[in-house]
Amino acid sequence: MTIPFLRARTCVAALAGLMLALSSVAVAQSSTIPPDSPAAAALRRAEASVQNILSVPNSQRNFQNTIGAIDDLLARIELDTNMTMFLAYVSTDAAERERGQQAEQDVTNWLIDLAKREDLYRAVQAYADTRPRLAGEQERLLAHTLRDYRRAGMNLPAAQRETLAGVEKELNKLSIEFETNIREDETRVPLTRDELAGMSDEYLDGLTRTATGMYLVGMSYPEFLPIMDLCEKETTRNKVWLAYKRRGGQSNVRLLEKILALRAEQAQLLGYAHPADYEIEVKMAKNADNVMAFYDKLRPMVRKKALRDYDEFVTAKRNHTGNRQAELHPWDFSFYQNKLKKDTYAVDGEKVREYFPLDRVIDGLFSVTQSLFGLRYEDITAQARTNGRPLWHEDVRVFRVFDDANGKQLGEFYLDLHPRDNKYGHAAQWGLAQHKVWSDGRVTKPVAALVCNFTKPTAQKPSLLSHDEVETFFHEFGHCLHTILSEARYWQFSGTAVERDFVEAPSQMLENWVWSTDALGTFAQHYKTGAPFPQDLLDGMLAGRYLGSGMMAERQFYYGLFDMNCHLRSDGVVDTTQLAHDLWGEQGSGVELYAGVPETHFQAAFGHLTGYQAGYYGYQWSLVYASDMFQRFKELGMLDPAAGRYYRQKILSRGGTQDGLDLVRGYLGREPEMDAYLRHLGLDE
Repeated sequence: MTIPFLRARTCVAALAGLMLALSSVAVAQSSTIPPDSPAAAALRRAEASVQNILSVPNSQRNFQNTIGAIDDLLARIELDTNMTMFLAYVSTDAAERERGQQAEQDVTNWLIDLAKREDLYRAVQAYADTRPRLAGEQERLLAHTLRDYRRAGMNLPAAQRETLAGVEKELNKLSIEFETNIREDETRVPLTRDELAGMSDEYLDGLTRTATGMYLVGMSYPEFLPIMDLCEKETTRNKVWLAYKRRGGQSNVRLLEKILALRAEQAQLLGYAHPADYEIEVKMAKNADNVMAFYDKLRPMVRKKALRDYDEFVTAKRNHTGNRQAELHPWDFSFYQNKLKKDTYAVDGEKVREYFPLDRVIDGLFSVTQSLFGLRYEDITAQARTNGRPLWHEDVRVFRVFDDANGKQLGEFYLDLHPRDNKYGHAAQWGLAQHKVWSDGRVTKPVAALVCNFTKPTAQKPSLLSHDEVETFFHEFGHCLHTILSEARYWQFSGTAVERDFVEAPSQMLENWVWSTDALGTFAQHYKTGAPFPQDLLDGMLAGRYLGSGMMAERQFYYGLFDMNCHLRSDGVVDTTQLAHDLWGEQGSGVELYAGVPETHFQAAFGHLTGYQAGYYGYQWSLVYASDMFQRFKELGMLDPAAGRYYRQKILSRGGTQDGLDLVRGYLGREPEMDAYLRHLGLDE
C-alpha cells in the first residue's frame, strides 16, 4: 500500500479518495486556518501564493502563472506538512502524534474550503476559455484540473457547495478518528504456556508477561500471525482470531456507518448514483458496473479452485485431529496450510525463516533492484544523525538513491521495519515528497518512507523473515521505487499518482523476484552457517505455491465485494455487520473462511475503507496488469538489466503522465491479457 498525503486521504494503506478530487484546486482564506494549528505557517505561505495567482489579470494568464502555479502551491504544502502528518503514524511521542493528526485534519479541511472557492476557479476557467494549444503533461494537467473542479462541486449553487464542504469536513474528521482507533488499539490476549503449544521459545521470549506469568499476545503481525501458523491448540487460535476480528470495537462500526452515510450524501450532492460511481470515475474501471462485471467473470473460476482447496484442507484437519466430523474454521486456514506445505511439499516455514535474516534480505533487495534498474543506494543514516536530521526512532535508517550511469542523485528513502506501540500496524509506503520541476527550474527530489512490522532481533537471534514477509518487503519497495524513479514534471502526476486501481501493479510486479532461483541466490543464506537456500526447499515452495490459492483469492474477492456493497447504496444506510454475514453466506456457502463468524466485526479495523473506499478491488484489477507485464522478465531473464531499464523507462518513470492502460499498452506493445493473471493464481487448469 502506498500513502501519499495530499493526493489521497492518508491512513491505511496507500489511500485514495477525498484529496484526489481536490488535488488540482486551491487554497483557503485566513479565517479557515486555526491559529494554533501545527500547519498554520505552511497554510499562510500557501495563501500568499494564491493571492499571487489571483493578482494576474485574466488577459495575461498563461499556463505557468495559473495552472502551473497551482501545482507549485500544492507541492509546497506537501513539502511543508507531510513529515508532520506522517509522524502521527510512527512517533513514540503522544504529543507529536496528536500534532500530526491535527495537522492532517486542518490541511484537509482547508483544502475542502478552497476547492469551493469561486475566485480561483474563475481564474482557471478564464485561462481555459482562451483554448490554449497545449500538449503532453500540460494538456493533461489542465484537463484534470477542470475535471477535479467539477468533482469538487464548482458547478453547484453556492448553498449546495457550502453543504458539500460541511459534509467533506465531517468525513475528514470521522475518517481520522476511525483510523486512529485502529492504530491505537491495544488488544492483548492473556494465555498460559499450555495454551501456546507449538510456539517456539524465541517467540515466547518476545511476548510481554503479566505479574502472574501469563503471556500477552498482541494484534501486531509478528505476534498474531505466528499463532495462526503454528499454535497446536485450536482453542487458542480461535481466541486470538476472534480478538483480531473485534479490533476497533462497536464504536468504530458506528463511525464507519456514519462515514458511509456521509459519502452517500456527498455523491448525491454531486449528482452520482452512489459513492462507488463517484470514487471509480477517475480510476481505470470507470464505474461500479465494470467492477462488478470483473468479479462476475472471475468468481466461477475462483470458486472451482476454492472448493478443491476446501476439500484438501478439511481432510487435513480431520486426519490431524482424528475427528471425521471436524469442520474447517477461519482460524484453521494458516495452520493447515503450513501443515500441508510441510507434509506434502517438505516445506517447513520455520526452517525457511532461517534463510531470510533481515539484514541479508535488505542486501538482496538492494542488490536485485540496483542491478535491474541501474541504481546505487548509499546509507546516510549516520550522516543524518550527525547533521541533526530528525529520525523519529532509533530503528530508522535512511538511504540516498543515485543513477548508477551518471551519478545523479534521484531521491531518498527511509526504512522503519520493526513494531512498537502506537505505530502503524501493517506495511505501507508513504510518499513524503514527490519529484517536481518548479517554474524556476529547480527540481525537488522524491522522498519515501517504507514502514513494516518485522520481528525485532534479539541478543540470541537476528530478525528472521517468513517468505511471506520477504514478499511483503519487496512489494512495498516496489511502491518506493515508483515514487523515487518518477520523472514527471508536475507534482500531480509524480510517482504513485496513477489511477488507484493501477497503483498496486508496480509493487505486485516486484513480488515475483522472491520466487526466483536467480534472485534468491543473491541473498538467501542460513543465518548461522551461511549456506545457500537449498534448491529442494525452493522446489517444494514452488510446487506448493498455489496451495489454498482459491480460498485466498476468495478472501480478496470477499473484501472487495464487501467494500463495493458498502458504497452501492444511494442513501448510504448500511448495516455493515449484517452485510458482512449476508455476503459471507452468499459468497462462500461454507467455503469462504474469512468472515461470517457471529459476534465479530472485521470492518471496524478494515482500514482500507477510509482511503481505498470502493477501491479494494484494485488489488486484483492491478494484478491483471502486473502479471501480464511480468512476462517480459520471464522471457528475457529475471536479472536482465535491459529488461529492468525498459520497465523503469516505460512504467516507473512515467508516474501519472498517461492513463495506466496506455502505459501498459506502451510497455507490452499490445493489448493486455488475463492469461498470466489466471496462471498467477493457479486458476489456469
